[in-house]
Amino acid sequence: MSAAGGNGNGDRTLVQLTAKDFKSDQEVRWCPGCGDYAILNAVQGFMPELGLKREKIVFVSGIGCAARFPYYMETYGMHSIHGRAPAIATGLSVSRPDLSVWVVTGDGDSMSIGGNHLIHALRRNVNLKILMFNNRIYGLTKGQYSPTSELGKVTKSTPMGSLDHPFNPLSLAIGAEATFVARAIDTDKKELTAVLRAAAEHRGSAFVEIYQNCNIYNDNAFDFVRDQKENRLYLRHGEPIVWGEKGVRLRPDGSPEVVPAESEGLLVHDAHASEPAHAFALSRLTQEVIGATPMGVFRQVDRPVYDDLMASQIEMAKSERGEGDLRGLLHAGDTWTI
Repeated sequence: MSAAGGNGNGDRTLVQLTAKDFKSDQEVRWCPGCGDYAILNAVQGFMPELGLKREKIVFVSGIGCAARFPYYMETYGMHSIHGRAPAIATGLSVSRPDLSVWVVTGDGDSMSIGGNHLIHALRRNVNLKILMFNNRIYGLTKGQYSPTSELGKVTKSTPMGSLDHPFNPLSLAIGAEATFVARAIDTDKKELTAVLRAAAEHRGSAFVEIYQNCNIYNDNAFDFVRDQKENRLYLRHGEPIVWGEKGVRLRPDGSPEVVPAESEGLLVHDAHASEPAHAFALSRLTQEVIGATPMGVFRQVDRPVYDDLMASQIEMAKSERGEGDLRGLLHAGDTWTI
């Protein structure tokens, strides 16, 4: 695999490393049985495929259980501010195009206090890979409901059940015009690695939702996918959307219906559709609607990357106005003496 997807300067000089090279000397401190262990293992196992030196890779996190991730990666990293990881990573990405920048966040960190930063990073198409660990709960602060918790969820903060309608993270990302949107689950290392690979190869914002089990505060949240493989609908570009003996066909009003897999007119997946309508429709195919959960790459399209646009604008300004005068800029326009 080329490193060009995550490396802004397109450097194709590959470095041979192993998963062990990406394991730091820090003790991994999550609750025993936490799904984060499986995700960490998958990411460390995948990193050598980038073919980059470890100092060319950066993990930025916010606050939460998932945010400990940078401590366990033998790369550069930053445990940053609650919900602000996309903003901090944006500054890093545009100022250092030679780096492969990854954001690790949780459903509370990214969908609540960080929701604004997330959608703007996605709409701008900053060259970031955003991994959102979704366990439908606040784990670090001991079990309050989160923006992805289901309606009626009973927690310490909602003893009579949550009244909030939950976010669909993929619908949110697609609605924000993200150019790459995917979903995986912590225990399916093969498919998770395939999604990570596709995200790394994509130039621009890549948003990956990873179903992650919190066995302490929200155990079994995704057992309908984890334990019952027949409920996983794997999306494959250019192929009909089927799982087992079932398939999906659209009614005239655009709503989905489940039909036998051999039926005519099955919906065919097009991850590269320029308009987001197809991917958005797929994001609405939930366990409750069709009895299966789509996994894999929902959307993967090309669009000008924010980092490149900024670099071009800076070069244009230099060619037209020279290197610039900071003091002159600060004293230009309306000024006041106090």
